[in-house]
Amino acid sequence: MKALVIVPTYNEKANLPVLAPEILRQGSDVEALVVDDNSPDGTGKLADEMSRENPRIHVIHRPGKLGLGTAYVAGFHYGLEHGFDQILTMDGDMSHNPRHIPAMRELAGRCNLVIGSRYVPGGSVRNWPFRRVILSGVANQLARNLLGLHARDCTSGFRLYQAKALARLNLDRIKSNGYSFLVEILFYFQWKDMTVGEVPIVFINRVEGTSKISQDEVFKAVFTLFRLKLFMIGRGGFPSKPSLPPGL
Repeated sequence: MKALVIVPTYNEKANLPVLAPEILRQGSDVEALVVDDNSPDGTGKLADEMSRENPRIHVIHRPGKLGLGTAYVAGFHYGLEHGFDQILTMDGDMSHNPRHIPAMRELAGRCNLVIGSRYVPGGSVRNWPFRRVILSGVANQLARNLLGLHARDCTSGFRLYQAKALARLNLDRIKSNGYSFLVEILFYFQWKDMTVGEVPIVFINRVEGTSKISQDEVFKAVFTLFRLKLFMIGRGGFPSKPSLPPGL
Protein backbone atom coordinates (compact mmCIF):
# COMPACT_ATOMS: atom_id res chain seq x y z
CA MET A 1 0.00 0.00 0.00
CA LYS A 2 2.02 2.96 -1.31
CA ALA A 3 1.40 6.43 0.11
CA LEU A 4 2.34 9.79 -1.37
CA VAL A 5 2.42 12.92 0.80
CA ILE A 6 1.89 16.15 -1.17
CA VAL A 7 3.55 19.23 0.32
CA PRO A 8 2.73 22.49 -1.50
CA THR A 9 5.49 25.03 -0.86
CA TYR A 10 6.09 28.72 -1.26
CA ASN A 11 9.10 30.05 0.67
CA GLU A 12 9.48 27.04 2.97
CA LYS A 13 13.25 26.61 2.66
CA ALA A 14 13.72 26.67 6.43
CA ASN A 15 11.08 23.99 7.07
CA LEU A 16 11.53 21.49 4.23
CA PRO A 17 14.83 19.91 5.44
CA VAL A 18 13.10 19.02 8.71
CA LEU A 19 9.68 18.10 7.35
CA ALA A 20 10.58 15.83 4.42
CA PRO A 21 12.78 13.35 6.38
CA GLU A 22 10.13 13.18 9.10
CA ILE A 23 7.50 12.28 6.49
CA LEU A 24 9.68 9.47 5.14
CA ARG A 25 10.21 8.10 8.65
CA GLN A 26 6.49 7.22 8.82
CA GLY A 27 7.00 4.09 6.71
CA SER A 28 9.16 2.55 4.02
CA ASP A 29 6.18 2.77 1.65
CA VAL A 30 5.70 6.52 2.22
CA GLU A 31 7.06 9.02 -0.30
CA ALA A 32 6.94 12.82 -0.48
CA LEU A 33 6.05 15.14 -3.35
CA VAL A 34 7.02 18.81 -3.11
CA VAL A 35 4.89 21.07 -5.32
CA ASP A 36 6.80 24.34 -5.40
CA ASP A 37 5.42 27.57 -6.82
CA ASN A 38 8.77 29.08 -7.86
CA SER A 39 9.63 30.12 -4.31
CA PRO A 40 11.91 33.19 -4.28
CA ASP A 41 13.78 31.81 -1.28
CA GLY A 42 15.05 28.78 -3.22
CA THR A 43 12.75 26.11 -1.79
CA GLY A 44 12.43 24.48 -5.22
CA LYS A 45 16.18 24.26 -5.72
CA LEU A 46 16.58 22.74 -2.26
CA ALA A 47 13.82 20.22 -3.03
CA ASP A 48 15.70 19.17 -6.18
CA GLU A 49 18.87 18.62 -4.16
CA MET A 50 16.98 16.50 -1.63
CA SER A 51 15.35 14.52 -4.45
CA ARG A 52 18.73 13.69 -5.97
CA GLU A 53 19.87 12.36 -2.60
CA ASN A 54 16.68 10.39 -1.88
CA PRO A 55 14.53 8.81 -4.64
CA ARG A 56 11.50 8.82 -2.32
CA ILE A 57 11.34 12.62 -2.60
CA HIS A 58 9.77 13.98 -5.79
CA VAL A 59 9.37 17.55 -7.02
CA ILE A 60 6.96 19.43 -9.27
CA HIS A 61 7.99 22.95 -10.27
CA ARG A 62 5.36 25.50 -11.21
CA PRO A 63 6.07 28.90 -12.80
CA GLY A 64 4.59 31.04 -10.03
CA LYS A 65 2.21 31.26 -7.11
CA LEU A 66 -0.78 29.51 -8.71
CA GLY A 67 -2.77 28.67 -5.61
CA LEU A 68 -3.19 25.88 -3.11
CA GLY A 69 -6.03 24.10 -4.91
CA THR A 70 -4.18 23.71 -8.20
CA ALA A 71 -1.10 22.53 -6.28
CA TYR A 72 -3.19 19.77 -4.72
CA VAL A 73 -4.68 18.82 -8.10
CA ALA A 74 -1.22 18.63 -9.67
CA GLY A 75 -0.16 16.36 -6.82
CA PHE A 76 -3.29 14.22 -7.12
CA HIS A 77 -2.64 13.66 -10.82
CA TYR A 78 0.98 12.74 -10.08
CA GLY A 79 -0.10 10.26 -7.43
CA LEU A 80 -2.75 8.65 -9.61
CA GLU A 81 -0.44 8.43 -12.62
CA HIS A 82 2.33 6.82 -10.57
CA GLY A 83 0.19 4.14 -8.92
CA PHE A 84 -0.01 5.34 -5.33
CA ASP A 85 -2.82 3.83 -3.26
CA GLN A 86 -3.11 6.63 -0.71
CA ILE A 87 -2.52 10.33 -1.36
CA LEU A 88 -2.04 12.67 1.56
CA THR A 89 -1.82 16.45 1.77
CA MET A 90 -0.19 18.52 4.47
CA ASP A 91 1.14 22.03 4.99
CA GLY A 92 4.81 22.77 4.44
CA ASP A 93 5.13 25.05 7.47
CA MET A 94 5.47 22.35 10.18
CA SER A 95 1.97 23.03 11.52
CA HIS A 96 1.03 19.44 10.66
CA ASN A 97 3.08 16.79 12.43
CA PRO A 98 3.87 13.73 10.26
CA ARG A 99 3.62 11.51 13.34
CA HIS A 100 -0.17 11.53 12.82
CA ILE A 101 0.19 9.80 9.43
CA PRO A 102 0.14 6.18 10.75
CA ALA A 103 -3.18 6.77 12.54
CA MET A 104 -4.63 8.33 9.40
CA ARG A 105 -3.48 5.37 7.31
CA GLU A 106 -4.98 2.92 9.78
CA LEU A 107 -8.40 4.61 9.60
CA ALA A 108 -8.15 4.73 5.80
CA GLY A 109 -8.95 1.02 5.79
CA ARG A 110 -12.54 2.04 6.54
CA CYS A 111 -12.78 5.46 4.90
CA ASN A 112 -12.37 7.05 1.50
CA LEU A 113 -11.12 10.27 3.08
CA VAL A 114 -9.45 10.77 6.45
CA ILE A 115 -9.13 14.26 7.92
CA GLY A 116 -6.49 15.18 10.46
CA SER A 117 -8.89 17.06 12.69
CA ARG A 118 -8.35 19.84 15.20
CA TYR A 119 -11.94 19.68 16.40
CA VAL A 120 -12.60 16.09 17.45
CA PRO A 121 -11.80 14.85 20.98
CA GLY A 122 -8.03 14.77 21.38
CA GLY A 123 -7.43 17.39 18.68
CA SER A 124 -6.23 20.90 19.47
CA VAL A 125 -4.62 24.09 18.18
CA ARG A 126 -1.53 25.69 19.71
CA ASN A 127 -0.18 29.24 19.45
CA TRP A 128 -2.92 30.60 17.21
CA PRO A 129 -3.79 34.29 17.47
CA PHE A 130 -7.36 34.92 18.61
CA ARG A 131 -8.35 36.16 15.13
CA ARG A 132 -7.37 32.82 13.54
CA VAL A 133 -9.30 30.88 16.18
CA ILE A 134 -12.46 32.86 15.46
CA LEU A 135 -11.98 32.73 11.68
CA SER A 136 -11.51 28.96 11.67
CA GLY A 137 -14.46 28.37 13.99
CA VAL A 138 -16.79 30.52 11.90
CA ALA A 139 -15.62 28.94 8.63
CA ASN A 140 -16.26 25.43 9.90
CA GLN A 141 -19.64 26.30 11.36
CA LEU A 142 -20.72 27.92 8.10
CA ALA A 143 -19.58 24.90 6.08
CA ARG A 144 -21.50 22.55 8.34
CA ASN A 145 -24.65 24.66 8.54
CA LEU A 146 -24.87 25.79 4.91
CA LEU A 147 -23.73 22.59 3.24
CA GLY A 148 -24.66 19.94 5.76
CA LEU A 149 -21.12 18.60 5.95
CA HIS A 150 -20.67 16.00 8.69
CA ALA A 151 -16.97 16.45 9.41
CA ARG A 152 -16.01 18.51 12.44
CA ASP A 153 -12.95 20.01 10.71
CA CYS A 154 -13.97 20.94 7.17
CA THR A 155 -10.99 23.22 6.54
CA SER A 156 -8.07 21.07 7.64
CA GLY A 157 -5.45 20.60 4.93
CA PHE A 158 -4.01 17.52 6.61
CA ARG A 159 -5.83 14.73 4.82
CA LEU A 160 -5.55 11.25 3.38
CA TYR A 161 -7.46 10.43 0.21
CA GLN A 162 -7.87 6.93 -1.11
CA ALA A 163 -6.59 7.06 -4.69
CA LYS A 164 -9.51 4.99 -5.98
CA ALA A 165 -11.89 7.56 -4.44
CA LEU A 166 -10.06 10.53 -5.96
CA ALA A 167 -10.28 8.80 -9.33
CA ARG A 168 -14.08 9.05 -9.09
CA LEU A 169 -13.91 12.86 -9.16
CA ASN A 170 -13.30 15.15 -12.10
CA LEU A 171 -10.55 17.03 -10.29
CA ASP A 172 -10.01 19.57 -13.04
CA ARG A 173 -13.59 20.82 -12.71
CA ILE A 174 -13.25 21.89 -9.08
CA LYS A 175 -13.58 25.66 -9.32
CA SER A 176 -12.10 26.95 -6.08
CA ASN A 177 -8.36 27.28 -5.72
CA GLY A 178 -7.34 28.58 -2.31
CA TYR A 179 -8.23 27.17 1.09
CA SER A 180 -11.87 26.95 -0.05
CA PHE A 181 -10.70 24.04 -2.24
CA LEU A 182 -10.63 21.97 0.94
CA VAL A 183 -14.33 22.58 1.57
CA GLU A 184 -15.26 21.98 -2.06
CA ILE A 185 -13.53 18.63 -2.43
CA LEU A 186 -14.97 17.49 0.92
CA PHE A 187 -18.39 18.55 -0.37
CA TYR A 188 -18.00 16.35 -3.46
CA PHE A 189 -16.85 13.39 -1.40
CA GLN A 190 -20.01 13.64 0.67
CA TRP A 191 -22.08 14.35 -2.44
CA LYS A 192 -20.90 11.06 -3.94
CA ASP A 193 -21.68 9.34 -0.62
CA MET A 194 -18.08 8.39 0.09
CA THR A 195 -17.03 7.75 3.66
CA VAL A 196 -15.22 10.45 5.62
CA GLY A 197 -13.48 9.90 8.95
CA GLU A 198 -11.41 12.06 11.29
CA VAL A 199 -8.45 11.45 13.57
CA PRO A 200 -7.33 13.99 16.18
CA ILE A 201 -4.23 16.06 15.50
CA VAL A 202 -2.39 18.81 17.33
CA PHE A 203 -2.06 21.81 15.01
CA ILE A 204 0.88 24.07 15.85
CA ASN A 205 1.01 27.56 14.37
CA ARG A 206 3.97 28.08 12.06
CA VAL A 207 7.27 29.23 13.59
CA GLU A 208 9.25 29.92 10.41
CA GLY A 209 7.88 32.04 7.54
CA THR A 210 4.59 33.89 7.20
CA SER A 211 0.96 32.80 6.87
CA LYS A 212 -0.47 32.47 3.34
CA ILE A 213 -4.06 33.33 4.37
CA SER A 214 -5.22 36.71 3.05
CA GLN A 215 -8.46 38.67 3.21
CA ASP A 216 -9.03 37.76 -0.41
CA GLU A 217 -8.92 34.07 0.56
CA VAL A 218 -11.66 34.70 3.11
CA PHE A 219 -13.94 36.32 0.52
CA LYS A 220 -13.32 33.48 -1.92
CA ALA A 221 -14.19 30.94 0.75
CA VAL A 222 -17.51 32.62 1.52
CA PHE A 223 -18.33 32.77 -2.20
CA THR A 224 -17.53 29.06 -2.55
CA LEU A 225 -19.88 28.15 0.29
CA PHE A 226 -22.81 29.93 -1.31
CA ARG A 227 -21.97 28.58 -4.78
CA LEU A 228 -22.01 25.03 -3.44
CA LYS A 229 -25.22 25.72 -1.53
CA LEU A 230 -26.94 26.74 -4.79
CA PHE A 231 -25.56 23.60 -6.47
CA MET A 232 -26.97 21.52 -3.62
CA ILE A 233 -30.41 23.18 -3.71
CA GLY A 234 -30.63 22.73 -7.45
CA ARG A 235 -30.09 18.99 -7.09
CA GLY A 236 -32.29 18.31 -4.10
CA GLY A 237 -29.69 18.05 -1.35
CA PHE A 238 -27.38 15.26 -0.22
CA PRO A 239 -28.32 11.59 -0.28
CA SER A 240 -29.87 10.55 3.03
CA LYS A 241 -27.12 8.07 3.90
CA PRO A 242 -24.59 9.67 6.30
CA SER A 243 -21.00 9.73 5.09
CA LEU A 244 -19.45 9.12 8.51
CA PRO A 245 -19.15 5.44 9.49
CA PRO A 246 -20.47 4.53 12.97
CA GLY A 247 -18.08 5.61 15.72
CA LEU A 248 -16.03 7.97 13.58
